[in-house]
Amino acid sequence: MAKQILFLFMARGEKLSFKNDNLVVTVKDGSIKYQVTCYRVFMVIVVGELSITSGLIKRAKRYGFVICLMTPTFKLYSIIGNRMEGNTVLHRKQYKYEGDEIAQFLVKNKIRNQRNALNRIREKTILCKEAIKHLDSYLESLQENSYSADSLLGIEGSASRVYFPQIFDQVNWRGRRPRTKCDYVNTTLDIGYNMLFHLVDSLLQVFGFDVYCGVYHREYYMRKSLVCDLMEPLRPIVDWEVRKAIHLNQCKESDFFVTQNQYMLDYKSSSRYVEFLMGAILERKNDIFLFIRDYYRSFMKEKEINGYNEIDL
Repeated sequence: MAKQILFLFMARGEKLSFKNDNLVVTVKDGSIKYQVTCYRVFMVIVVGELSITSGLIKRAKRYGFVICLMTPTFKLYSIIGNRMEGNTVLHRKQYKYEGDEIAQFLVKNKIRNQRNALNRIREKTILCKEAIKHLDSYLESLQENSYSADSLLGIEGSASRVYFPQIFDQVNWRGRRPRTKCDYVNTTLDIGYNMLFHLVDSLLQVFGFDVYCGVYHREYYMRKSLVCDLMEPLRPIVDWEVRKAIHLNQCKESDFFVTQNQYMLDYKSSSRYVEFLMGAILERKNDIFLFIRDYYRSFMKEKEINGYNEIDL
């Protein structure tokens, strides 16, 4: 029986409870909104407010699943239940790893997915076709040569400078500038990446990783470097969805206001943006889970780089 990852978006008055070995969501009048057997649950991600009882915690432990609690803005703030938090063997392997092979694997996987995203464009311009050829050359080089972490940063940056102007060729693209909110497209990307970050964070914590110990991003105080690492190949999920939303007029500059030279999303439009961005991520939630699971298995077995499984977007 296949295990499930459940996303529950809790509305006011809704409750999460148990009944006859089933996990049940009820609405304000007590009627059942959703029900699933606990034996099929691997992980429950609750977005919004939820009252936690001791019975809820005990049953999560009993049936071997975890409950991840997120704010309405998708920030992970607690994990309850049967996660592998005492995995000292995994932590020892994390702390002793000093190679660049995994970093190269992640960069190669990211560039491959960027290339796949550009290839999905139906009517490719000459510049788009040239960009795909450039990305192919980076992939060939990463396949045939070994690079240091600093060199990988340069290759990743060069690939992004080729990729972004083409994936967002329908706007006046001025460059990817994280967290600066310099235009509405960059701000929308930040929102989507933030959602993706917290999903990867929750999965890594469930498997028992020390999320502050990275293999590519440098470690800084209180930065979850491993989360930053593992979400790199997944970013094109958000990129493609933002491109599609712009084309469908779901994402437009008029939904934002400018304050202190920063583009901020109007609160009236926030639920719509959350819907299409999270929808795209949830469509690939099984693929994301398998990517993290296979990474865990390969890392624990200390396989060579070709032992890791790429995620193909």
